[in-house]
Amino acid sequence: MTQLETPQDLRPLTALRFGAAIWVALFAFWPDLDVGFMPNLVAKGYLGVELFFVLSGFILCHVYLAAHGEKRFSYGSFLWARLARVYPLHIATLIGVGALAFGAVAAGLNINGNILSWAALPANLLMVHAWGFAPVAGWNHPSWSISAEWFAYLCFPAFAFVAWRLRERPIAAVIGAVGFLVALYVVFQMLAGFPLTQATILWGALRIVPCFALGCALYLMHRKIRLPRPGWIAAGVAASIAVAGSLQAPDALIVPLCGALIVALASLPNARAGWLASRPAVYLGEISYSVYMVVVPWKLLAVNAASKLTGGGEKLQLFVWLAVFLTLPLVAAVSYHLVEFPARRALRNLAKRRAEREKARTGGPQLA
Repeated sequence: MTQLETPQDLRPLTALRFGAAIWVALFAFWPDLDVGFMPNLVAKGYLGVELFFVLSGFILCHVYLAAHGEKRFSYGSFLWARLARVYPLHIATLIGVGALAFGAVAAGLNINGNILSWAALPANLLMVHAWGFAPVAGWNHPSWSISAEWFAYLCFPAFAFVAWRLRERPIAAVIGAVGFLVALYVVFQMLAGFPLTQATILWGALRIVPCFALGCALYLMHRKIRLPRPGWIAAGVAASIAVAGSLQAPDALIVPLCGALIVALASLPNARAGWLASRPAVYLGEISYSVYMVVVPWKLLAVNAASKLTGGGEKLQLFVWLAVFLTLPLVAAVSYHLVEFPARRALRNLAKRRAEREKARTGGPQLA
């Protein structure tokens, strides 16, 4: 596969990934806090996944769209890079959840029977468990979104084909993508009886499609239009998302606002991005995938252990809950350095060595 030149590093978008992961984590952990309410903005935390999905379409177009349009794109290279990015940690957390569940059963504790669903295991291993192939939501449930991402990766040439042909009409592309998203949300809820933004194992693969398409369209606008005062626009959009979430505004409004935040931050030069381009913020963004994927195993382990140690009930007191929640990034950092990063590097080096051997055998340039 040809080695593509790495485009400009959009550091504020890397930092944004951590914000999306923490939004989802708050949504997951809040029910364990001993309070009698959930803030509306926290209750909208499932939309952190939508933010990831839109960002995924934007970033993949940023990296690969020109190569695809100019016939320099290698599908095999792309899929291998994506697989190296998501699969090792997916398998590691699946094993981790399984080990914790087996330990709980051995200790005589009651667990949700779906967690150790052997019928759902093959679909989880193949990352197709959000395509309607898993009978139940088993093992590491948040990985349904990785299955949805895998669906989008496989379909990326189709997204790129459309985006490349609309590259001179970015406004039309964005209007079309937003219209498609709103229409799909309305029609899906009418037919299914629940919002598409709350689909996981059932219809999870469909859930990513309008968001990924919106991300691709927003990238077309980004490459053609530079926003004035992007920092102020980003702050305004972030405040709008907070207000809209607090007012329980429709998801069809909040998701495009998330897209607007991505465009604004992408237009913010690294040199003027302040703390969003700082090493700590970028590092947190780099471990955001681990943050997201260890939510369930850490919750299973830490919440139960904290409840036992404090002698409390099923809910945790504020300071105990904070200790559990704030330790999540530390656990994610461990999984990043022990599993995610070294496995990704090993798989990419494997592809590189194979390409070098092939080049040496044929005596000419090859696809890596």
